[in-house]
Amino acid sequence: MGWVLFFDGDCAFCSASVRRAVRFDTHERISFAPLQGKLAAEKGFTGYAAEAGGSMVLMRESDGRVFTRSDAMIELARALGGWWRLCTVARFIPKPLRDWVYGLIANNRYRFMGKHDTCSLPDPAVLKRLRD
Repeated sequence: MGWVLFFDGDCAFCSASVRRAVRFDTHERISFAPLQGKLAAEKGFTGYAAEAGGSMVLMRESDGRVFTRSDAMIELARALGGWWRLCTVARFIPKPLRDWVYGLIANNRYRFMGKHDTCSLPDPAVLKRLRD
């Protein structure tokens, strides 16, 4: 796998986004790990779940490069490939504006879909690509 997507494992919105990413990642290039897990702690990403309303972290395994917030979304589109690559044109939108929109969604993610007190069991397609 080429990328690891770290997500807020307590967030229903984030978990639903992971399920969608698994469905669209037909080449299985992306693996997933909760920001509350061991791998995130090893990489030093544990504070991202609480930072500024939460942040998605995408790490490219080939070179260890880390993408956060709207940059992570753009790189995720690149990783998904196919038609998703069209979303990479968003990099031409000024970063402060992109990150503001990202922050607006991230700050309200629990309001949109709630928060899990316990980890729900993922479907088998997600489970086989889930790292801790």
